[in-house]
Amino acid sequence: MQHLWAFWRSTYIENVDKISEDCFLCEAIKQPPKKYREYLVLHRGKTAFVIMNLYPYNGGHLMVCPIRHTDDFTSLTEEEILEINKLVRACIKALKETISPHGFNVGWNLGRVAGAGLEQHIHCHIVPRWHGDTNFMPVLSQTKVISQHFLSLYDRIKPVLERLIKGDERG
Repeated sequence: MQHLWAFWRSTYIENVDKISEDCFLCEAIKQPPKKYREYLVLHRGKTAFVIMNLYPYNGGHLMVCPIRHTDDFTSLTEEEILEINKLVRACIKALKETISPHGFNVGWNLGRVAGAGLEQHIHCHIVPRWHGDTNFMPVLSQTKVISQHFLSLYDRIKPVLERLIKGDERG
């Protein structure tokens, strides 16, 4: 029998009940910029930010979130909606440039029944996809194989994302 070690999942498994107690998104964006890498924050804008998913579906799984803590999509202001969508676009471009996925799943899980793991602070998922990234592992052993380390991806994506956002701001 072969063993697949996914040691990073143990933190999630051991703390799954605690995760819903605090808003990890609010905690991450409250940090000073020098701690953004530690919290996987890729960009902070005026009303929204980009963060890597600590428990990704695939490597490069990003989330775009309003800075304001809200569980109600309909409460988003026009300014928040515009910035969130511009960040989603920049994230897709950055992921195309850095890790070359074949496609993307982009969307919101609004409410627990819709699949939201954190329903108190809405966020838009950007999941890069590749031909053949769905295999037997999740079906047979409920294990997802992520082939790249978070911080390695962070270091590749961040400068590209920042360059694209700056270019978008210039017009």
